[in-house]
Amino acid sequence: MLRPLRRGKTYTRLLHLWIPGLPFSVWMFIDPSKPWVPALVLVPLGLVSSVRRGEGVQAALLLTPDEREPGFSQEPSATWRDRRRTAWWLAVRVALAVVAVCLTVWLPLLSYSLVEVAAGTVPGGVPVLEDATPHWAYALLVPLPLAVLYAVVVGLGELVTVTARRLLGPSPAERLAVMEARTEQLLERTRIARELHDSIGHALTVAVVQAGAARAAGDPAFTDRALHAIEETGRAALEDLERVLGVLRETGGPAGSRPGLVDADRLLESARASGAEVDAEVTGPLETVPRPVSREGYRILQESLTNALRHAGTVPVRVRIDVADGALLLDVRNPLTEDVPGGGGRGSGLRGIRERAALLGGRAWTGPDEGHWRVRAELPLG
Repeated sequence: MLRPLRRGKTYTRLLHLWIPGLPFSVWMFIDPSKPWVPALVLVPLGLVSSVRRGEGVQAALLLTPDEREPGFSQEPSATWRDRRRTAWWLAVRVALAVVAVCLTVWLPLLSYSLVEVAAGTVPGGVPVLEDATPHWAYALLVPLPLAVLYAVVVGLGELVTVTARRLLGPSPAERLAVMEARTEQLLERTRIARELHDSIGHALTVAVVQAGAARAAGDPAFTDRALHAIEETGRAALEDLERVLGVLRETGGPAGSRPGLVDADRLLESARASGAEVDAEVTGPLETVPRPVSREGYRILQESLTNALRHAGTVPVRVRIDVADGALLLDVRNPLTEDVPGGGGRGSGLRGIRERAALLGGRAWTGPDEGHWRVRAELPLG
């Protein structure tokens, strides 16, 4: 029962309830015969768009100081519905403030007056005790106003918080904007994960294959070539990593600098340097392929070559890239081995290939085909 008294928000909520009482207290020194006059400004004040932002910020700081997402709108009123809700909120807040100020002042005073009556003094200013006969038994009633005060402070704090969530909560348009922003963040994080998986995975695969081949060959000249290939692949991977991390530093900037299919030669050379026999055929103008399609096509090709090196080793790989009839066709084949994953392709890389194609409105197929492992992707250029 006493746990709310140890929470800081209990007292910040009480402060939030007291704040609207300030203008009324000032007005009582001006004209105490008309205490309702300050309430006349509530409706016009609520129609001011910036007031909603101020009330939302204040509610977040005082009503829910320990919540990361308190659920209060902190944007100016965008519609008349928001303005009306703000006006209603101001009216409810002032009403609760009047109750809170009166009870939090009167109840402690009543408890103190009971102590005085129990001690043999009849207090003044407390109507319910003006005719009381002093007696020690009144001391038994001293905790009662304090218990009521506890219930008032905690109960009004919860009530004002619930009311604020309802009247100061985000509008449907604001909720939609928040959902869209979160969706964009999730898509961006997924894209970054794919970029890292493709570029770093390709570099590590090439390095592992080169190191294994150099150790098995025992030829100093071959080892030198393998080390050179590992160096070039690592340097390219570092460049890709820098591009991907750039997405976290600057919004939108690094996207245009990400590699596309016009840079496919370095992927093919990297695979050849690893010992694979890559037969590549490119038809059609790659430079006319839209940047988004070119970038995703590059990653699909990179993942396909990485899978070939990782699961099949230094085997012949046939690559076909064709730009024609409003579509980009990618076809990568390599001999099927026992280490190649099953026909469904449950790996994250293969799933990423299909997701990249679907994101652009295209389609991709991965799996065994007449003794070969085949990746075929069709991406529309429109």
